[in-house]
Amino acid sequence: MTIVKHELRQGRTALIIWTASIGFLMAICLFLFPEMKSQMEEVNEMFASMGSFTAAFGMDRLSFGTLTGFFSIECGNILGLGGAFFASLCAVGILSKEEKDKTAEFLLTHPVSRIRVITEKLIAVFLQITILNLIIYGLSLGCIVAIGEELPFKEITLFHIAYYLLQLELCGICFGISAFMRKNTAGVGIGIAVLMYFLNLVANITESAEFLKYATPFAYCEGADIVEAGKLDIKLIAIGLVLCLLGIVLAYVKYTKKDIH
Repeated sequence: MTIVKHELRQGRTALIIWTASIGFLMAICLFLFPEMKSQMEEVNEMFASMGSFTAAFGMDRLSFGTLTGFFSIECGNILGLGGAFFASLCAVGILSKEEKDKTAEFLLTHPVSRIRVITEKLIAVFLQITILNLIIYGLSLGCIVAIGEELPFKEITLFHIAYYLLQLELCGICFGISAFMRKNTAGVGIGIAVLMYFLNLVANITESAEFLKYATPFAYCEGADIVEAGKLDIKLIAIGLVLCLLGIVLAYVKYTKKDIH
């Protein structure tokens, strides 16, 4: 597992920065909730009159006055976008950086197969995403307890599982793309994450575009749907896992045959 350890060392700084940034912003939101709770009725009335904007973020079905509603909208957007960016950036450059940094000759002349290189790099990305989510999950539970609110354990856990699966799906898609890239991959990763996010907003706003929910992992992270159903949408998750696996398979097929400079 030498390559796994090497990738974890290389990605350690980025992991710390992204985890600290996401965790800090979520902690601020949660610690502000007790102070803002008394004013939430006015906020709900204001958002209720904003039409499509309200529907886009599910605020027509959630209340800012409840911890689950507040967490879903405020903390959910932080973890959703932050986690999506982190997962996409980790995965989209993991295979291409050997050519970009001109270290491919050093790595591939060792007695190690390309399949092993791909597998260990994939494990390293999965581990980084898992570490980030475990820390953020623990921080969320700790902050809720610290502010003295009743802990909606089931809903909070479902939210975090949904966003973890979202990150794994984007990781698989970007990992597949990484096998085709040679450089300048960061923009591609961020672009894919942003595209998926806005596809979900469009699907929420327009009924005729609801089919887009099957193309974006943000669809099964909708807080309103999770709170109302009390569970995750298995059908959407299954589609996401298939896309994730297709990306990974594509990476193996392409990278094992790729002419690496």
